Amino acid sequence: MSDTNGPRALLTRIRVRLVVFIVCLVLSGATAFPLVAELRLLDGALTSWAAPLGDAFPGLAEWIARVRTGLEGADADAPYLLYGTDWLAFAHLVIAVAFYGPYRDPVRNIWVVEFGMIACVGIVPLALICGPVRGIPFWWSVIDMSFGVFGILPLLAVRRLIKRLEALTAATAAGGGPALSAPATGTASRTSPA
Repeated sequence: MSDTNGPRALLTRIRVRLVVFIVCLVLSGATAFPLVAELRLLDGALTSWAAPLGDAFPGLAEWIARVRTGLEGADADAPYLLYGTDWLAFAHLVIAVAFYGPYRDPVRNIWVVEFGMIACVGIVPLALICGPVRGIPFWWSVIDMSFGVFGILPLLAVRRLIKRLEALTAATAAGGGPALSAPATGTASRTSPA
């Protein structure tokens, strides 16, 4: 009989959510490298097979065409400007790697989850301040801000689960049982004699 609220079940739920979050960060980072090619494909789609979408949202189609033109111009005349988006992609990949810490030991590395939550909150003022400065349409800034909202929701859930795991393992340790820091790997945390 399995305990759906026991340490192993909580650890599994935490890890599944973290894997999904890590995959999303990696995909977000990986798609920041080929921006010029992606914008060509997207703009081409909005004028061919996805034309009904472009017709329904002409502002979107115009914005995508404008961004494509700008990126192609930067790529042709000043490719070093796109180096900034390479660093953006790299940052996403590095942050994704950092989430291996809470995957491995959620209680000890909860700070990584909290750091991610702070970063998600920071997206909102960044989009509201830098968007207008860079001439980004407000609706696009709202899309950017949605990444913060959609990012913080799973992290809040993971943090809540980690706190439950922490309380459960502390109660188990206080009751004389072995305190498991990573139940799924079968390693027990070592306690030093007092």
